[in-house]
Amino acid sequence: MRIINGLIYRPDCEFKSGTLEINGDVISGVSDFVYNFDDDEVIDAQGMFIIPGLTDIHFHGCMGFDLCDGDVNALKTIASYQARNGVTSICPATMTLAPDRIIKILKCAREFRKLNLNGCAELVGINLEGPFISPAKCGAQDPKFAIKPDIDLFAEFYEASGKLIKICCIAPELDGAIDFIKHLRKNFNNVRVSLAHTCADYDTALKAFKAGLNHITHLYNAMNPITHRSPGPILAAADFNDLNQAVMAELICDGVHVHAAAIRNAFRLFNDNIIMISDSLRATGMPDGEYELGGQIFIKQGHKACLKKSPETLAGSVSNLMDCVRFAVKNNIIKLEQAVKCAAVNSAKAINIYDKFGSIEPGKTANLVVLNKKLEIAKVFVRGKIL
Repeated sequence: MRIINGLIYRPDCEFKSGTLEINGDVISGVSDFVYNFDDDEVIDAQGMFIIPGLTDIHFHGCMGFDLCDGDVNALKTIASYQARNGVTSICPATMTLAPDRIIKILKCAREFRKLNLNGCAELVGINLEGPFISPAKCGAQDPKFAIKPDIDLFAEFYEASGKLIKICCIAPELDGAIDFIKHLRKNFNNVRVSLAHTCADYDTALKAFKAGLNHITHLYNAMNPITHRSPGPILAAADFNDLNQAVMAELICDGVHVHAAAIRNAFRLFNDNIIMISDSLRATGMPDGEYELGGQIFIKQGHKACLKKSPETLAGSVSNLMDCVRFAVKNNIIKLEQAVKCAAVNSAKAINIYDKFGSIEPGKTANLVVLNKKLEIAKVFVRGKIL
């Protein structure tokens, strides 16, 4: 199969016209030349953008289902919806729950991973968002299940998941957190250790980054803000990155969680070290109403989802990752090239799947999205097949 006349997103993160060839489930060639072929295996993408399938490394669910349902059929529905919306690789997040329930959820994800279903986004990892977080900054997480970092418990989680855990969230001010961070970086080097749901000040956060913390969960949210006398963890990360560019920051670009000016400021602080996420909930793709998240009820109304018992607390997002890309580009916050880098390239690199996903190059899996000029999805390819 060949796709001709489209603007192909290249590994240098620029669009250039050309011809893209697919052989089976992989990309077999990318050429700068535009050929005209007269056969049934040619798709004309004149005036359209061809981008890698997106990777969402932090979301909870959609279409009425959640990773924490611990159900294979729920995961099938989630993965199908994500694929249809151009998110072809998924790394969903757990909630802060009792350890035995988390283990059940992780085992379910491991079993789903083995199915390798057609028409579904590929489950490439798990984001362990709880339970090693601060009960004072839980947001929509349930504080009664928040616990101190536990090396042995993490190892149990990791094995239960079939080694699928790619991100482990932690509040670095908790007792034992620094030793926990050092242990994970030494013994689980493929797992990103992320600052999350934390009361950490600048000095504590900087100490954690020096210990090996290399990720930030939904930047700005569930952490101390930037002020001129208490700069907090965000500026600690920015200062640390001035030396080595080691810290990646997740950013929810749904138009609700982070103001457009704050999104622009995040790019000033972190340059290209931004990973766009959705943090989407089970209400994504569903009508307004009441839904459940980690044992708590939230209300979806339009583009917002807030806890029922605490209406000022955002529960998460009800936008998928492609929606977030559109919001950032259509509101002139960043260009499409940069948005794709943050939603496809950086995310794949962060969780060590860039050898197969995240760019359009020969030998990589043919997970592709064709967008028209309005950034509407024209076609989605998953492992070389059109959905």
